[in-house]
Amino acid sequence: MLEELILFLLCFLLVLLVYELFIVRKAKKNKSKKYPMEVKYLINRYHLNMRKVDYPQLLQIVALVSSFDIAFIVSVVMFVDNYLWQILSVLILVLPVIFVSYHFVGSFYRKRGMTKDE
Repeated sequence: MLEELILFLLCFLLVLLVYELFIVRKAKKNKSKKYPMEVKYLINRYHLNMRKVDYPQLLQIVALVSSFDIAFIVSVVMFVDNYLWQILSVLILVLPVIFVSYHFVGSFYRKRGMTKDE
């Protein structure tokens, strides 16, 4: 159990570091309206009002959620012994985990009144 927890934390921190270096830093420097794919999804699906949203905070939340998703999937898949079943498990888990986690992010911003519906 301790090994799985260490694997989860290492994977989470590694992905978060990579995400911060390559995605968040690049998006903060780029002042154009070219948003990362996760932000585009939130804007289109949950109608985020980008004038109300604190963009650096949104980027941090996206980085945390994406890192958690990847670390969670890696941790769950490591319980499977067969390599073929691991690949199949990843293919099955990726989209539902991402959609559920970003649903929570969208609901968070909707409750705070940062959507165009309100």
